Amino acid sequence: MRVVVIGAGMAGLVAARTLHDGSHGALDIVVVDKGRSVGGRMATRRIGDAALDHGAQFFTVRTPAFRRRVDDWMDRGLARVWNHGFDHDDGYPRYVAPGGMTSLAKDLASGLSVECSTMAFALRPSSSAPAPWDVVIDDGTLRPADHVIVTTPLAQAFGLLADVDLELDVETFRVDYDRTICLLAVLDRPVTVSPSGGVQPTDGLFSFIGDNVSKGVSTVPAITFHAGPAWSEAHWEDHPEALGAALIDAAWPWLGAADVVEHQVKKWRFATPRTVFPDPCRTLDGGSIVLAGDAFAGPRIEGAHNSGLAAAHTILG
Repeated sequence: MRVVVIGAGMAGLVAARTLHDGSHGALDIVVVDKGRSVGGRMATRRIGDAALDHGAQFFTVRTPAFRRRVDDWMDRGLARVWNHGFDHDDGYPRYVAPGGMTSLAKDLASGLSVECSTMAFALRPSSSAPAPWDVVIDDGTLRPADHVIVTTPLAQAFGLLADVDLELDVETFRVDYDRTICLLAVLDRPVTVSPSGGVQPTDGLFSFIGDNVSKGVSTVPAITFHAGPAWSEAHWEDHPEALGAALIDAAWPWLGAADVVEHQVKKWRFATPRTVFPDPCRTLDGGSIVLAGDAFAGPRIEGAHNSGLAAAHTILG
């Protein structure tokens, strides 16, 4: 039986990993993703000698299923506790990956068949055997599938399903997402943005500020600044140079005497779903198509993990 997973973020990789391990090799599983590498918003970028997480900055644990995954990462040194709160110690661990968030995605992808730089263009009924569905790639090639797990943002999922003769709940696919514009700043000297290493401002331009040295990700002073959704949407179309200048200007209160020696600006169009559905995934066509991702189980790494897990179990039974 052939399974195609669309999207190599947390949800897609967990779904594929669970199917691979749970079927003991009985399933033919392929993951396709338009990005150059796995991870989606679990993204880490190098700028010179610095390394910076520029999507998800940390994660928490609330459910037994994710606890088992995080305990395994902790045992193997892939994750560690960063702090227990940003403005005060609330005793609740925030976890990070010393190898950068992308290292966790690469761990999940190990041993799987993953095709990056491969954009799924459409899902269509197959015109011939061996499987009922064809995932059409933008270069015209096909990936036959008995089951398809779609983990893209819901607006993109709707586009993939446009040629499928199914009764779709259009409201599900109208979920909008907050945008995030991110400044990655490499500095000429160390700074302390806070004793905890991170700040979640409640006012001003930024929604999160994270010290990548404090997280153990970078050996070179490097700070990640996430602009809040309102500012990000208002300035989405601004020229990259103007965005960089505006963000650096707003960042000075956090930098002390340090100068920004290099910087990059990154945009996340589908950063956070504004609506989250209570069910961990949704099935179509009797279960041969499964929708999963952080719009279902929650807009966090843990939610995406648990949604991918649920999607896999709809196929494994």
